[in-house]
Amino acid sequence: MGAFKAVTRGLSVEVESFYVAENSTPSEEHYFFAYHVTIVNEGETPVQLVSRRWVITDANGHEEIVEGEGVVGEQPMLAPGEGFQYTSFCPLSTPAGTMSGTYRMIDSKGQEFDAEIPVFSLNVPGSLN
Repeated sequence: MGAFKAVTRGLSVEVESFYVAENSTPSEEHYFFAYHVTIVNEGETPVQLVSRRWVITDANGHEEIVEGEGVVGEQPMLAPGEGFQYTSFCPLSTPAGTMSGTYRMIDSKGQEFDAEIPVFSLNVPGSLN
């Protein structure tokens, strides 16, 4: 589906999404997607990812907010030049939708900022939605 990228205060966030057919049941309006995130600290000071806020929107415009500490059970610390990658999942009741959000970061001086997670699409290949 292609990669989507955003950079906030030297923190690069790149996301690529995939439809997972083997975990989906379209006849029951259950569509399962995976997304792979690559976060790279392109700045000059260490930063730590402390929490996340996702906005998940299906093809009907239904919006769900998901918030929590860290990502995949971790709160990674990234020195300048370091990166962190993870894969997670999102179920939808429609064959298309979008995700976006922010990572709450804290730098080595104790300053917090929200790093943008770019809007990316979730689409069943060949779907017209």
